[in-house]
Amino acid sequence: MNRLSRYTADLAGSQTSRGLSYAAVMATCISMMLAPTSATAEEFSGTVTRVTDGDTFHLSGVDPAIRVWGLDAPERNERGGSAATRAMRSLIGGQPLTCVLVDIDRYQRLVGQCFLPNGRDIAEAMISMGVATEYCRYSRGFYGNC
Repeated sequence: MNRLSRYTADLAGSQTSRGLSYAAVMATCISMMLAPTSATAEEFSGTVTRVTDGDTFHLSGVDPAIRVWGLDAPERNERGGSAATRAMRSLIGGQPLTCVLVDIDRYQRLVGQCFLPNGRDIAEAMISMGVATEYCRYSRGFYGNC
C-alpha cells in the first residue's frame, strides 16, 4: 500500500478520532520528507468534480481536496477571487487530471503538481492567465516568477 493509499485509509478511519488522523498525517509527512525524492513521486488522477476556488479542487475517487502546488490564488471573498475561481473552473472543470503528490497540508488536503491531459501544468496556466501568482515560499521559483 503506497503512502497516498495509507493516508486516505487513515483519514477515512479517523472519523471517530481526530488525534489519530493528525498522527497519521504527521507520520506520512515525515516519511515523505525522509525518503529520496525520485523514489517518492506518487501520482493520483481522476476527473475534476468540483472547483472550490482558484487553487483548490476535488477529483473523482480522491477523498480529500487537492491544493495546487506552487500556486497562490486570491480567496473567493477577496479581490480577484471570483475571477480566479472562474478561470480554474474553465481550465479544469470536468477534465481528467494527473497529479504528483508533493505534500499534505495543515488542512489535510493533498498538495499536488497537476497536469491536464495535454501535459500542461495547471499552476503554470493560471499564472500565465494572470489570475494567480506563484507561491514562492513553496515553489522556490519553479515557475520563474519569484
